[in-house]
Parts: sequence; structure tokens; C-alpha cells
Amino acid sequence: MEDPQEAWLPITESRNGNVATAVFHLLSSGIGIQALLLPVAFATLGWVWGAISLSVAFTWQLYTIWILVQLHEPIPGIRTRYSRYLQLAIAAFGPKLGKLLAIFPVMYLSGSTCIMLIIKGAGVMELLFKLMCEGGATCDAKSLTGAEWFLVFTCMAIALAQRPNLNSIAGFSLVGAISAIGYCALIWALPISKDRPSGVSYDSRKGGSSVAGMFDVLNAIGIIMLAFRGHNLVLEIQGTLPSSLTNPSKRTMWRGVSVSYTIVAMCQFPLAIAGFWAYGNKFHGRDTSRFVKGLVYLLVVINCLSSFQIYAMPVFDNLEFRYISMKNRRCPWWVRSGFRLFFGGMAFFIAVALPFLPSLAPLVGGITLPLTLAYPCFMWILIKKPHQKGHDAVWCLNLGLGCLGIVLSVLLVVAAARNLAIKGLHASFFKPQ
Repeated sequence: MEDPQEAWLPITESRNGNVATAVFHLLSSGIGIQALLLPVAFATLGWVWGAISLSVAFTWQLYTIWILVQLHEPIPGIRTRYSRYLQLAIAAFGPKLGKLLAIFPVMYLSGSTCIMLIIKGAGVMELLFKLMCEGGATCDAKSLTGAEWFLVFTCMAIALAQRPNLNSIAGFSLVGAISAIGYCALIWALPISKDRPSGVSYDSRKGGSSVAGMFDVLNAIGIIMLAFRGHNLVLEIQGTLPSSLTNPSKRTMWRGVSVSYTIVAMCQFPLAIAGFWAYGNKFHGRDTSRFVKGLVYLLVVINCLSSFQIYAMPVFDNLEFRYISMKNRRCPWWVRSGFRLFFGGMAFFIAVALPFLPSLAPLVGGITLPLTLAYPCFMWILIKKPHQKGHDAVWCLNLGLGCLGIVLSVLLVVAAARNLAIKGLHASFFKPQ
């Protein structure tokens, strides 16, 4: 039976969601500014291998989402719902190993994503301000400092974060989804609406030596793999849906996944292909009107603010879980608001202290990659036990994909570490630009 305290926590407090709200949440959490780097990956891999790698990555991560959707309620008729990734990991791997494998990736993909949204969102807010006041000495004199822009963005994000539960931020997720689709569409549509610049080359940008070329390929694959995000929120989103024996939540959730990831593909594949077609292996500025630039900046800021809400929700849920465990009662509104202010303050402090955190994203993203590509496959084997039911092919598929995901994670971490060692990490503590 389900723990009655689930009805007191932000993620599972309301289970009145539907296909539409699931689509909104999945799009808001699944499309991000990291997808804008896809043409860079194509510049290294080329047309054929770039398209193959992007297709394989999309199919692989969609399959692991399907696994998570199925494992949310692994045994029909028994009211056990794993509405958090950590709960499912503990159920599959056991309390000790489950926490060891899942706590860091889940917390990083929630808390650290919010911190990077502050850094990126505040930076784009500053660009929008300078564009609106047309630059120059007067504009620079009126502009805020980097830390002040961080503070403005954080205050806006936390003001919006006062909604009580995940279901109640569906409107924010809708706005975030529309803004993400909007800036992706603008960025890939604008280059193909104009004549392609002369001298565009599609030759690979891999390094001269075989070793350097291999690591460049790995970094490009890492860009593609990390373009897909949101697996740490799939179970949480499904936890907002009603479920019954006649209509289990996995049916509703999979309809939402099918719709949302069709839209994700329509955003990311044209973005990668059109960007590489327009710029080749050398990226440069093109004449774009101030209005279009301003619109793109505005859409990115709106998307960052909206994505902050859904990525912060697991953190809020965890804080309230600690309170409920100690007090054995529902969290009062003022304590709930206090937790949100506390998290906002901590995220702002870390963003100011470590403004170079996005530079570490490929390295830490490689460490957390098994959460997306490997752990769901292993959890399917451990919970469903397909080999005991004569489904040897399914067992081999999941074991192979899981092991391949772990190996790929190790290779991407090594490639990202080598890249940092060569280019250096410009660590400017407490000096946000």
C-alpha cells in the first residue's frame, strides 16, 4: 500500500494530472539551451555520423523513458507507485546501493540544473537589457553587475516557485514548453530563410592526431547525449497522474511521452541539421534584426524561469519530506515558503561563488549519464526478471544497453577531463561576469 504521507508531499500531493499536463511538464523539462550545441557536434562527426548518432541517442533515451514509465507501477493491482527516481533505484538495487548510485545524479540534475539556469538565464537577461538600451557607455553605466543579475533572476524564479505542488505548475510548464519550441524554431528557421554564406565547409573538425580525433568524436557524442534531459523527472511527472486497474497511469503517461518527444524530435533534429547546413564547421555571426535577437533572448529567459520550477520541485519535495518525517504532519504554508526561499538563497550563493559551473557540465554530465542510459535497463532486469520468464532476448538487450551506457559514461568523463586539462578551467570564484 502507498504511504499516506505521499498526499502531503509536493510531487504526489495532487494526482489529477492528464495527458496535456504530462506533455507540458515533459517538454519544459526535456528541451533546454544545451540543444543549441547540436550543430557543433555535427561539425565534428559530419553529416552521416552526426545523423546516425543523434538518431541512436534519441531512440536509446526514449527506450529508457519507456522502461521508467513501465516500472512506475511494476505490479498491476498492487498500489505501489515509485513516484521518485530514488525510490525506484532503492527498490531495484537495495537501500545502500540504490542510494549510492542515484542520490548524486538525482540531486545534481535537480539542484545543479537550477543553479545553471540562474547563471544562463541571468546572462541572457543582461544581453536582453543591453540590446534594448542599444549598448554604449550609457548602457554599461546603467547595467547591473553579474551578481545583481543573478539576484534578479533568482528573485523572479523563487517568486514563481510558491505554487504548492507539481501539478499546480502545469501552467508554468506550458509557458516553458512554448518558449523552448519558439526559440528552437527561430534558431533553425532563420539560417535556412537566408542564403547560405559562401565558403561554408563541411569537413570534419577532428584533431590532427588519431588520439585527438578520437577524443573530439567522444566530446561530440557527449554533446548529443547531453542534449536530452529530464529522465530524473519522468517518474515524478507520472506521479501526478491518476491510476486505476482499468486505466493505469502508464497508459496516460506513455501517450504524453509520445506526443512530447515527437515535438522534441521536431525541434532538435532540424536544429542540428539546419545549423550545420548554414554554418558548416565554422560558426560565425549573421545579420539578424534586433527584434529577432530580442525575441530569442526573451524566450530563453522565460524558458529558464519555467524550467527552474520543475527542476526545483524534487528539492522542495525532499526538504518537505524531512520535515514530515520529523513532525508527522503536513508542512504548513509558511514552512513550505521558507524552504523555497532557503533553496533560492543557496542556489544564488553557489551561482555567485561558482559562476564557471557550466564549464564543468560535460564532465559532471558524463558522470550522471548512467541515470539516463544505463540504470533503467538494470532496474528492468532486477524488477521484472525477464530471464526467469523465458524472455532471454529482453534480458540480453537490457544488459547490453546498460553495460554500454556505463562504458560510454566512463569514456565521456575521460574525454571531458582531457578537454579541461588542455583548455584549462577559468575558475573565477565569486566573480560572475
